[in-house]
Amino acid sequence: MAFTRPTGKHRAPSRLKRRSARIAGVATLATTGVIGGLASPALASDSEAPSAGETGLTQIIAIEGALADQVATQADVQKRQADVAAKAKAAAAAKSEAEAKAKAEATAKAAAKTKAEARAKAARDAKARAARSAERTRLGSFQLPVAGSYVTTGYKSSGSLWSSGSHSGIDFHAASGSSVVAVGASTVVEAGWGGAYGNNIVLRMADGTYTQYGHLSSIGVSVGQSVGAGQRIGLSGSTGNSTGPHLHFEARTTPSYGSDMDPVAYLRAHGVNV
Repeated sequence: MAFTRPTGKHRAPSRLKRRSARIAGVATLATTGVIGGLASPALASDSEAPSAGETGLTQIIAIEGALADQVATQADVQKRQADVAAKAKAAAAAKSEAEAKAKAEATAKAAAKTKAEARAKAARDAKARAARSAERTRLGSFQLPVAGSYVTTGYKSSGSLWSSGSHSGIDFHAASGSSVVAVGASTVVEAGWGGAYGNNIVLRMADGTYTQYGHLSSIGVSVGQSVGAGQRIGLSGSTGNSTGPHLHFEARTTPSYGSDMDPVAYLRAHGVNV
């Protein structure tokens, strides 16, 4: 009689499935002690039931335990590795954040320093400009040699009073003892007796020209002294070749007699109303 293989849903379980089921059944029977109870009396009397060692159950349980331990060990290793990786990532993030913060602080500090240096430079430049402006004002400020005075004898007036035949300067009205001041910032190059000029003073002006003050009753400065515009240098009088108290004033290109130029034009060129 021929046998055919069942098909469809009635197909017999595969070899692997049958073996797995048999092992599971043996394990269950071994733990419940049912194997001996289910054996037929005839079989029980003919031969003894196989031991657990003979069925291979002990080996299966040992393998399963080893696999469980291996899986647990791998899980622990993976967890430790994950923890280490997480800590490393957190440390790297913290380091990156600290570096970014330090860089930002350094940038802010550098910017603040640059700004402070710019403010300091601007302040220094402003101070220097103010000083230069003040100096220009001081050097450029000219005034009358006798405050509120006026010209009584003009430049190049002719007459026998002057050895050259003409007036080398101008005369300002000034009562004896009136204050005589430097018309501008200058340095004293002569202070003393000047022959026909009597007591006289010659100043070298800041622009390189010279001014001369004659017939003084007294002199209040000395050679080499620096004087400012409007600073008193002496008192008016009538010393030397003079017919009465007044101030003889000259503008010169050199400190010596004979290098005179028009004093009125000179003063007006420096902003003085004469």
